[in-house]
Amino acid sequence: MQTLIGLIRKTYGGFVAALNLLHSPLLVAIRLYWGWQFMQDGWGKLTHLDKVTEFFASLSLPAPGMAALMVALIELIGGTLFALGVASRLTSLVLFANMTMAYLSVPDDRTNFFHILSKPDDFYGATPYTYWFAALLILILGPGVFAVDWIIARRFGTHPKS
Repeated sequence: MQTLIGLIRKTYGGFVAALNLLHSPLLVAIRLYWGWQFMQDGWGKLTHLDKVTEFFASLSLPAPGMAALMVALIELIGGTLFALGVASRLTSLVLFANMTMAYLSVPDDRTNFFHILSKPDDFYGATPYTYWFAALLILILGPGVFAVDWIIARRFGTHPKS
């Protein structure tokens, strides 16, 4: 019986070790894909600032022109930094806050945001969800080893865990 338990523990340990090797590749895939999406959205907003300003005005947001410009720049610059893994946790925090505001600013999305527990399919079906979740993952888990942050930290002797 001890031999069987030992075999199971060893097999499971090998399985966990193999999956741990996928930690950083998964994080870089998330950063590259969603960083690119943020950049595209930011560029789209920046090149159509008048339409975005009009939309923000329809939501009764204060200073819709300034808000549209700020959101466009946050998404464009933040998406670039996010993809590269530069100031990853701070960048993720800003993008996470931006997407939380996107959830709360649009009436239908605001309703969906507050359905997080009662109707989760509404929550994760909302437009900002995947952006919000990607930023949350990098905020909590860090950028992984395939990031500028990791290279800088290693160079200056403050090697991060991930």
